[in-house]
Amino acid sequence: MPLSKTLKHLALSTMVIGTAAFATTLQASAEYPERPITLIVPWGAGGGTDATGRMIAGLLKDELGQPVNVVNRTGGSGVVGHSAIATAAPDGYTIGVVTVEIGMMHWAGLTELTGKDYTPIALYNADSAGIQVRSDSEWNSAKDVLDAIKVSPGKYKGSGTGQGGIWHLALAGMLSDAGAAADAAPWVPSKGAAPALQELVSGGVDVVTSSVVESAALIKAGKVKSLAVMGEARLGAFPDVPTLKEATGSDWQMAAWRGIAGPKGMPSEATEKLSAALEKVWKSTEFQEFMNGRGFGLVWKPGAEFATWMDNSDAALGGVMKAVGLAK
Repeated sequence: MPLSKTLKHLALSTMVIGTAAFATTLQASAEYPERPITLIVPWGAGGGTDATGRMIAGLLKDELGQPVNVVNRTGGSGVVGHSAIATAAPDGYTIGVVTVEIGMMHWAGLTELTGKDYTPIALYNADSAGIQVRSDSEWNSAKDVLDAIKVSPGKYKGSGTGQGGIWHLALAGMLSDAGAAADAAPWVPSKGAAPALQELVSGGVDVVTSSVVESAALIKAGKVKSLAVMGEARLGAFPDVPTLKEATGSDWQMAAWRGIAGPKGMPSEATEKLSAALEKVWKSTEFQEFMNGRGFGLVWKPGAEFATWMDNSDAALGGVMKAVGLAK
């Protein structure tokens, strides 16, 4: 073959190979994710949702090979941040931490958003409500608490959070499920579990519903005792505290929970990759130690299971909010 034709042949071959290599590179670079991801936290910096969200973001970066930037979008009792997640472009580059309040806000008339407005990726945390009383209380079981309230409605006071908050609904739902009026134990609003527990110790209220973890210090100090937990299983950190079902036969459950979700309609490629990465993060020693060290309940439910969890939570919350007159 003449030299000129040989050179042309080599040039053509090189161009074909180069084009194929460029196409392969382009295809690889287009695989999700090809740029940073935003993780919206609908609550303020420093809280539990922010802390767990930032831990997840940091570990996801290692799994996905792209930065995951946390943005706090607060306001409207959680409406602002949850709306920002739901209305983002459904391309997988904006996700967020969805919390139990998504099953409460629409019942209260604050928004029309529900769990169905999201692409559920995974539930990673649930902190079941516990029933706390003073250590010197005559009540030694959750059944004792329920029986006393049913016999003398209006006599005993409960606390744990603000009016209509998750721990208020936990107590009201338990009472309603037991056949008592949802408001049979008048609720004393507080700015959280800590002040409510102090009020319990001082005798201002008779029972506090909050996570058992929130009362751990007072339990250890011998000032408070926890009688039951409103979850499907006993807590690893408190194996002697029975479930409500064990203590009373009631199937009522209530928990504050957190999960990762994106806008409705996300591509399956992004959803599947995020779910797989999140599962690795959740199972990692670093994440498990972080959660256990701070008393956060570890629960894992991927996509479809998380969607069912949100539906069940929404129905339970709606029912009890209607019962106590908080649903619009």
